[in-house]
Amino acid sequence: MKGLTIENISMRFDLANGESIQALKDVSLDIKEGQIISVLGPSGCGKTTLLNIIAGFLAPTAGRVNLNGHTVTGPDAERGMVFQQGALFEWMNVRSNVSFGPRMKRMPKSEQDKKVQHLLEVVGLGGFEDKAVYELSGGMQQRVALARCLANDPDVILMDEPLGALDALTREKMQGLVLKLWKETGKTIILITHSVEEAILLGERLLVLAPRPGRIHKEYQLPYAEMGVTMDLREVKKTQGYTETREEILAMIWDMEEEIMGGAGEG
Repeated sequence: MKGLTIENISMRFDLANGESIQALKDVSLDIKEGQIISVLGPSGCGKTTLLNIIAGFLAPTAGRVNLNGHTVTGPDAERGMVFQQGALFEWMNVRSNVSFGPRMKRMPKSEQDKKVQHLLEVVGLGGFEDKAVYELSGGMQQRVALARCLANDPDVILMDEPLGALDALTREKMQGLVLKLWKETGKTIILITHSVEEAILLGERLLVLAPRPGRIHKEYQLPYAEMGVTMDLREVKKTQGYTETREEILAMIWDMEEEIMGGAGEG
């Protein structure tokens, strides 16, 4: 059975002083193959914890994650991760970074070269194959990170604030690239972001997590990701319903942040 299923995931972190933090509680979600999901929520609501559990970096306290009919028990190439900072091998050039996964799989050199060149063209880095990572801008480094992730041919791509460190113009271009890759590759994508606008633009399903313990507070089914594949994202923002959705979610997040700050003040 194709797809990703999150079944009653809870995560508790036990501290050295005997106290504990309930980061997530009873999170359940069915994600069909090829969907793009964005996840929003106030600081500390467990967004990254949830992503790390799906990636297999953390074992949940309760519940399980199933992908394509089997239970996730640890990291695997079927789930690729793109971090806020590219986490690239700085001592390697662009080509070597992207080809790392295929090399580890002992893919024949001719196939490696063909695949890497294709992916670099797809992400707009044709001609930069021999450049050192430190010579690239932040946006270009994230393009390398995307290409390296795709080179492993994962079923699911997990993105933890991948565009958060970019300037506004570069971020907008990269948002368009993410949508292009989603549509062209058919991959399932789960993207964590703090930007309400980005979540609306890149999520055909948008999840808002409640404050700790993190749980799904509200889900939106949105048309804007599909529209953004063929339209300029600035034009998408002008379409009917976009502004109302943005303001509703902003108010929701703001109220949650106020609740958190009020609770902190009472403590």
